[in-house]
Amino acid sequence: MTTSGEGDERRPAGELEAAVMAALWAADGPRTPGQVQAGLARDLARTTVTTILTRLYEKGMVGRERQGRGYAYFPVQDAPGLTARRMHSELDRDEDRASVLARFVAQLSPDDEEVLRRLLEDDGS
Repeated sequence: MTTSGEGDERRPAGELEAAVMAALWAADGPRTPGQVQAGLARDLARTTVTTILTRLYEKGMVGRERQGRGYAYFPVQDAPGLTARRMHSELDRDEDRASVLARFVAQLSPDDEEVLRRLLEDDGS
């Protein structure tokens, strides 16, 4: 039994999901939970990895294909695509989209603002 403190396996779900996604992005094809577990730099039980992969699948962040009696998982988007999806999800949570977007843009660095301006200009061509 693990006690609270150093060595405690309780980590924020987002941190574990990010580690699993990084392992899938680094892979050259679909991976079983055992293969994902072996590719992680942290010591997680295979059942924990399976649970994380199942949750990621239910969220639409990974796909899966039958492999033997189980599944092999693969990312459905790259890291920038996933970040964009999260940004859309956050934007969809608020009814006042204009205010959210205005505040977002107001907090951009000058470099990011320039990138956004170029992207919007290129998209309009």
